[in-house]
Amino acid sequence: MHLQLITLSGVQLDTDIYELIAPTSTGEIAVFPDHQNLVTVAVPGALAVRHNKDDGDDKLEYFAISGGVIEVTPKSIRVLVDQADHGDDIVEAESHAALERALKLREETDDQIELEQARQLIDRQTVRLKVAELRRRHRR
Repeated sequence: MHLQLITLSGVQLDTDIYELIAPTSTGEIAVFPDHQNLVTVAVPGALAVRHNKDDGDDKLEYFAISGGVIEVTPKSIRVLVDQADHGDDIVEAESHAALERALKLREETDDQIELEQARQLIDRQTVRLKVAELRRRHRR
């Protein structure tokens, strides 16, 4: 099954895979070859890719994604999101620091625009930290 992970900055992943685990508005879904047609809303969360049928969880490839759309056909998956950060590129210390700054901003402002920006930053850093934890846990 072919997967395309596309963000506003371009194609992040374009490869054949065995399984995709994705966060959706109705809960987490797993997609395998010959899945029925589906279009669903992606929510911020951890996207996991199993490249080969025999790969264990220690070989899952993780991405922290923002919201978007997932389109599934029996032979392909297209994930369209604003942002996708590869698990290997996430530096936990930087994400913790960014989360703390966003939490502080949320506490110190009454401006609705700044509150929304803080909320988005909190969501993004929380997802990045979750992906970093999943990657670390499965690579032990």
